[in-house]
This record gives sequence, C-alpha cells and structure tokens, in this order.
Amino acid sequence: MDQNQVKKINSKQIVISADNNGQRIDNFLIRYFGKIPKSRIYKMLRKGEVRVNKGRKKQTYKLKTGDTLRIPPVYLDEEKSKSPPVYLQQKILESVIFEDEGMIVINKPAGIVVHSGSGQAHGVIEAFRAVGEKYEKLELVHRLDKDTSGCLILAKNIPVLRQLHEIINNGEMTKFYSALLVGQLDKKKITVDRALSKNPSNEKIIIDEEAGKQAITIFYRKDVFNTASLVNIELITGRTHQIRVHSASLGHPVLGDSKYGDRIINREYKKMGLKRMFLHAKSLSFVSPVTQKKLTVEAPLEANLISFLDKLSNSSQ
Repeated sequence: MDQNQVKKINSKQIVISADNNGQRIDNFLIRYFGKIPKSRIYKMLRKGEVRVNKGRKKQTYKLKTGDTLRIPPVYLDEEKSKSPPVYLQQKILESVIFEDEGMIVINKPAGIVVHSGSGQAHGVIEAFRAVGEKYEKLELVHRLDKDTSGCLILAKNIPVLRQLHEIINNGEMTKFYSALLVGQLDKKKITVDRALSKNPSNEKIIIDEEAGKQAITIFYRKDVFNTASLVNIELITGRTHQIRVHSASLGHPVLGDSKYGDRIINREYKKMGLKRMFLHAKSLSFVSPVTQKKLTVEAPLEANLISFLDKLSNSSQ
C-alpha cells in the first residue's frame, strides 16, 4: 500500500456520553471511522480489538452512558475511500420530502442502497454525510431494500433516533406501501399472518411457522389489470423482505422481484417497460418526537411507474 495514500487513525479511549446512550456499537464505530469498510469494523468487533470497559462486546451491544471504549489504531487507504460522487449527493438532496430540526424523510430512489456494504461503495447515508457539516450526524432510522423506493427516515441526532426506534418498536408508526403483484387478486382485502426466518443455506427469507418471528401484512386491492393487481399494503410488522415473501406466499409475487418473484413473468414485463421492482414505501404516519403532533409524510410514485400503470390500464380496456 502506498504510504502517501495511507492515513493512520491512532488508538484512543472514548467515554460514551448521554447523546450516544442506547446506540448499537457497530453503528457508533461506522460513524466514528467514517470511511473504512464496514467489514473491517465487524472484524474489529469479532477479534476483540474494540473493547468496552476492557471487555469484548458483540456488534449488537447497545452503548451506555459512561462506557469506556478502547478504539484500536487503523490505517485508512484514502485512495479507496473517496467521497460519494456529486451526482449521487445531489440526487439524494433532491429526494428530501420533509425536514425539521430532528429528522429528514426522503423519497428514496430505487437502485440506491441505504448504506455502503455488500459490494456497494456508497449509499444514502454516505451521500448525506458527504454534503457537509449540516448532515454529518445523520443516522438511519430504518431501512429499505436497494430496489424499493419511497419513504425513508433519517434522524439528526441520537435522542431523536432512540425515540423513533421506540415508536417503531411499539407499533406506533403506520406504514403503507404500493405494489404491483402478479395475477388478479380475487379478494379486496387479504391479511397474511405468517412467521418469517432466514434460510441459512441461501440467505433468503422463508415462511417458518415454528421458529420464525411473527409477521403481519394486509393487502388492499386497488386496481386489477389483465395479468396484474395494484395493491396498497399496510405493514403491521417490519421484518426483512416481509412484503416480498408474503405476497409470493399468496401466489402473487411482486413484479420485478428477482429474488422471490417469477423470472419468466418478470422478463415479459421488462419488455413491456417495467425496469425495476414495483414496490414503493408510500406513506408513514406517527406522532413526531419533535413536535408531539401527528405527522404524515407521503412519497409520490416515480414518473416511470405512473407511466407504466397508464400503459397497463390502456391495454386492459
């Protein structure tokens, strides 16, 4: 490694303040180091290079006020740690649909990850933090899949982050999605209450009534086309890939879903103009921890999805 491009971050001891109380240690370290790969941070934790009160901690450990962290020395390859491109920073800034002193909500574009990792150099959080000091302390409140668009919340400080997590964990946030599913739904309302777990052999989420975690999704039929149904979806729980797995379990997978969908049908719809998975986080409603008033934020569909629905409607007449 070229020493001219290497920066050393020295070892250090940090005492956790009340601002970071309750934050996961992996998220704290990701913020602290900024540009080093997440894989290096998780390796530090696995090998015990990072110590909390002189002991090892797992990545899920939640920091407490007064904890003493021993941070190991780290060499940063600055050439491999370039900032997100300007076009990505601009795109993310243009996607903001709500902002106050405690949080930001964006209409996340499809095709952009929420954070770097798994082969992705930059995501939403890195793009925001690269913009400047105003957004350097942003934290992701929840996640959306790379190919899912729509409402994504980021907190401006740790206290607001904790409050929003509490709102979500208590089921006090109403979440609606829009999706285009394969086939014609024969009911106006379908409730799916089927537990989910991860299949360790292929990393897919599967229905697992015995050992899985409860997951509840409500599908509301909105429009029916010749070979597809547009639905509004209320997400009661927020498990990984929940909508995608539950819709597939009904025999009506999300169109464009390469992981749980129908490959042949997806190919046909791609030829018709559907270039992405048709899943969109439509709206969020909750009591704002900043104003203590009910807040509803809606993210409009991308223009290409609206055009595709018009095309389907015309062909169904």
